[in-house]
Amino acid sequence: MEGNIAKYQALCEVARLGSLTAAARELGYSQSGMSRIMQDLEREWGVTLLSRGRHGITLTPDGDRILPMVQRVVDDQRRVNELVGEVRGLETGSVRVGTFSSVATYRLPRVLGHLQAAHPKVEYELLMGDWGEIERWTNTGRVDVGFIPFAPAAPLQSRVVEKDELMAVVPREHPLAARAEVRLGELTADPYLMLERGDNGVIPRMFADAGLEPRVWLTTWDDYAIMSMVEAGLGVSVLPRLILQRCPFDVTILPLAGHPYREINVIWRDEATLSRAARDFLESLDTWG
Repeated sequence: MEGNIAKYQALCEVARLGSLTAAARELGYSQSGMSRIMQDLEREWGVTLLSRGRHGITLTPDGDRILPMVQRVVDDQRRVNELVGEVRGLETGSVRVGTFSSVATYRLPRVLGHLQAAHPKVEYELLMGDWGEIERWTNTGRVDVGFIPFAPAAPLQSRVVEKDELMAVVPREHPLAARAEVRLGELTADPYLMLERGDNGVIPRMFADAGLEPRVWLTTWDDYAIMSMVEAGLGVSVLPRLILQRCPFDVTILPLAGHPYREINVIWRDEATLSRAARDFLESLDTWG
């Protein structure tokens, strides 16, 4: 059984990383050893799991169908091991957290520092992803808890851990830089640098709800790239305060009229299925900020 779990874990890592070499490095195998594990699984199951192309490894349609069940088996085995540790009175375990950069940089160090002092044998893994990925990872059990700036779809559970104010960011010499605050519509005259895209984009939705259409010149997930381009005078933007609290660029940061904000939610599946370590993590968010 342990041998099968190891194979299943290998398949999950290959699917996540899109590379046999990267998955082998993550799990401590040789590249040839990882290839043999995948070949063994395909031979045992009589299906082709992986497709090898110029852009790396992807799952075949059969692999896509099988992976969620394999991931659940791996997750259940991990929870069994943690439960055994709890029964034996050992404070061990692991917690996987899906997060994005500003939360990982400015909020989680304090939380994890508190947990490290209280439970030094528990391990933590941070998986960085976009918001849709984090929601999917939480729903499938790839991570125990996640952070996203919107309420998740059912059946995930959530609670708000922070109201993160949205701020205008303009070049230092921009005419708006001398203002005490900026109206959202005043940012539509310049080239606009958009932080996010997609149906769950908080800032695009804010413009749409106000009946405004910014002159989007560039869209990226990299907040530091936006700050740098604003500093260079290439446009204006709106960014969350959390990202801006240690801004290293020479830009002007101004409040928006009405002080709009995004809600950062911690999300998880049914709390009854969480390990003790994951429940402790949720409880520790009281030390947030």
